Amino acid sequence: MGRGRVQLRRIENKISRQVTFSKRRNGLLKKAHEISVLCDAEVALIVFSSKGKLFEYSTDSSMESILERYERYSYDEKRINGTESQAKDNWSMEYPKLVSRIELLQKNIRHYEGEDLNPLNMRELQSLEQQLDTALKKIRTRKSQLMHDSVSELQKKEKALQEQNNLLAKKLKENEKNITQQRMQSADQHRLVDVSNHPPPPSPPPPPMHFSQSLSIQPPLQQPGIHFQTSETIGRDDYGGDGNQNGTEAAAGTNTHMPPWMVRHLN
Repeated sequence: MGRGRVQLRRIENKISRQVTFSKRRNGLLKKAHEISVLCDAEVALIVFSSKGKLFEYSTDSSMESILERYERYSYDEKRINGTESQAKDNWSMEYPKLVSRIELLQKNIRHYEGEDLNPLNMRELQSLEQQLDTALKKIRTRKSQLMHDSVSELQKKEKALQEQNNLLAKKLKENEKNITQQRMQSADQHRLVDVSNHPPPPSPPPPPMHFSQSLSIQPPLQQPGIHFQTSETIGRDDYGGDGNQNGTEAAAGTNTHMPPWMVRHLN
């Protein structure tokens, strides 16, 4: 049969009680050390014998630090429990107040919306009207301020965009001017290169002048008081009356070739 359950009670025999205490004490100290090592726990064990002898065990930290921690934890626990109990009492007292305040706020909201106005007297209606007027003025003031701020912000953005647009237009004009100058310089360079690579053809020589052309001498125009001698008159003067015949024969037999400068001089 298995071992039965041992009833826990005080051992009446003094010697047996002392032996049992010594065995159980050592086992308890051993278990405390094992749990501190295996579970990395801070353990403090205090045992007083029936004769008042102290037996204690603590982990690496001292017994005093563990006891201070225990006292601090116990004080915080008591304070939290007391605060919670006080809070519960306060909540029970504040609940009716909060309920009545919520009902009053809901009633005022209905009045602001124009509902449930029948129970109100003249004074309450005037007070409600003044509240609504004050609220409306505040709303309009806030609205005007927001609109003014929005307009100012838009004007600032417009000014910034205009300045940016002017700057971009200026840069665009400068770029177009630079591109035009570069194109003109490039065209001039190409023209110089073409001229250096393809010189112009030489001009043709002037046509030769021929002096073998037969020129006929015409008598110049006679003016009053001025007499020019022709070949006929010369022949007539030289040979007398037969000068006409001799001059004609001389003119017919003479075929003179004159240079161009003499022809121009005669003309």
